[in-house]
Amino acid sequence: MWRELLPVGRHPGTGGYRRYAWTPADAECRAWFREQARARGLTYETDRNGNQWAWAGDPAAGDAVVTGSHLDSVPDGGAFDGPLGVVSAFAALDELRARGARLTRPLGIVNFGDEEGARFGLACVGSRLTAGRLTREQAHRLTDGDGITLPKAMEAAGHDPDAIGPDPERLARIGAFVELHVEQGRALDLTGDPVGVAGAIWPHGRWRFDFRGEANHAGTTRLQDRRDPMLPYAETVLAARREARLAGAVATFGKIAVEPNGVNAIPALVRGWLDSRAPEQGSLDTVIEGIEAAAREHAAAHGVGLDVTRESFTPVVEFDHALRDELARILGTNRELKVPVLGTGAGHDAGILADAVPTAMLFVRNPTGVSHSPAERAEEDDCVAGVLALADVLEGLACR
Repeated sequence: MWRELLPVGRHPGTGGYRRYAWTPADAECRAWFREQARARGLTYETDRNGNQWAWAGDPAAGDAVVTGSHLDSVPDGGAFDGPLGVVSAFAALDELRARGARLTRPLGIVNFGDEEGARFGLACVGSRLTAGRLTREQAHRLTDGDGITLPKAMEAAGHDPDAIGPDPERLARIGAFVELHVEQGRALDLTGDPVGVAGAIWPHGRWRFDFRGEANHAGTTRLQDRRDPMLPYAETVLAARREARLAGAVATFGKIAVEPNGVNAIPALVRGWLDSRAPEQGSLDTVIEGIEAAAREHAAAHGVGLDVTRESFTPVVEFDHALRDELARILGTNRELKVPVLGTGAGHDAGILADAVPTAMLFVRNPTGVSHSPAERAEEDDCVAGVLALADVLEGLACR
């Protein structure tokens, strides 16, 4: 399975993946998922929001156990973020069948669409729509960098954009959702454990900073006559690093757009996107307030206007304690594994569903801690340990 997926959407120059929602690479990933379901005799369906499901047992019976993740990527992302959870889900089902385990609850495997938000700028679109965290009207306003709207992209890929929206009946059938994911950090590498359990997802969000100056000639405009928005933007980037360090948080300006974007032109507009995350809400508020205050101070000093827009936000997500403890009990009993409980600064579909469905997560060790990069990796032995741990969990939950 892993070898089949590796070439899909891989850029020959960077070695990274460009599996964006509703593109040909995404369609290849979807075809791969559909074939995995067919090869195992599972019932396959695509829901109203474009999420793919493969079922062992009848989901209409309710109280289903579901596992899976996503197959899309960030720009030039790694091979493991998302796909490891989907591949491991099918492999864990194979392991259960090899053990002769008998399901007493329906078991589902899911590929959530557009988790990374690389194309339309909003993460977890498929799960947000399903959980009612994103309305049809809001989704229809999403546009990619080429001006293509989400409805147009979905329609071109053969999916009805008018059908999208909340899916409470589907969520009501799910008794537990367990997502396996490569760790996006080095906590497990530092403790020496191959597998861990998630405790909570840090509150996080995305903010857009628009610095508006005055375009002019780079060679003829005196420095004292300039209203250059690049200068307060640069100072804001440094302020973000400082505020995050002081608060024990993280803050990153990872995307920038410049107009008119000419080498010999002073910019008229510098637009930067901030991603910030913290262990708790108070720290995150402090970071954002500090960054915005610094940005306004520097903008005013350079005669530059500033607009700050919060584009997305997810509060702290505490995973279901009873389910988390059950995972730890199963793993501790069945495999005598140490299962450290980890917090994470990364968002996941499991976090979106947590308000509606009991959710939990398993992490697989990442020896470098690198993620959202072609250098992201996990050792094969650790991936196998993740599959066996997930199989143990699914057997404990769905084969009682």
